[in-house]
Amino acid sequence: MAAPPQLRGLLLAVNALLRKRRYHAALAVLKGFRNGAVYGAKIRAPHALVMTFLFRSGSLREKLRAILQATYLHSSNLACFVFTYKGLCALQSHLQGETYQVHSFLAAFIGGFLVFGNNNSVNSQINMYLLSRVLFALCRLGVEKGYIPEPKWNPFPLYSSILWGLVLWLFEYHRPTLQPSLQSSMTYLYEDSNVWHDISDFLIYNKSRPLK
Repeated sequence: MAAPPQLRGLLLAVNALLRKRRYHAALAVLKGFRNGAVYGAKIRAPHALVMTFLFRSGSLREKLRAILQATYLHSSNLACFVFTYKGLCALQSHLQGETYQVHSFLAAFIGGFLVFGNNNSVNSQINMYLLSRVLFALCRLGVEKGYIPEPKWNPFPLYSSILWGLVLWLFEYHRPTLQPSLQSSMTYLYEDSNVWHDISDFLIYNKSRPLK
């Protein structure tokens, strides 16, 4: 069934507007907002679904509400950050006539403060995810620029050993310093495996089901 003439005319007008180069920077900001919202939902929804049903107690309604809240927060924050970042980058380039590397840092610095500066579980996970990757990238950049000598041997095994040694030491003796979701995961792995009563909670279930 063909679209009504009014709708076809509207679509033609919108497509003509989207092709105008003079509006490209502003439209890129809007599409960045859209992509941030979509990507945030795609990343957070399955993660929240799995983690909530694995480790969170409560009714089904409470679990679904927690999943939706985490997904909305991740999606909206990422959308707002991309919008802020791209908008500030475009503004700086417009004011100075060209693009400089510092524009990216300043725009992201301000966006990070405004959007991800609130200390909640979602922002904490996102920031820690970025921290590990930023540290890796800075080490590689340091090697590329010659600030850090290139290793003569593969450092990955040593890195892995130190990382796992530290995280288990922290879990065993300084547990409150770890993020709650990591504490839950490690409790499941290293403490719940110390307790069982029969074959049901040794092999089938993690914990015995209460008798009705």
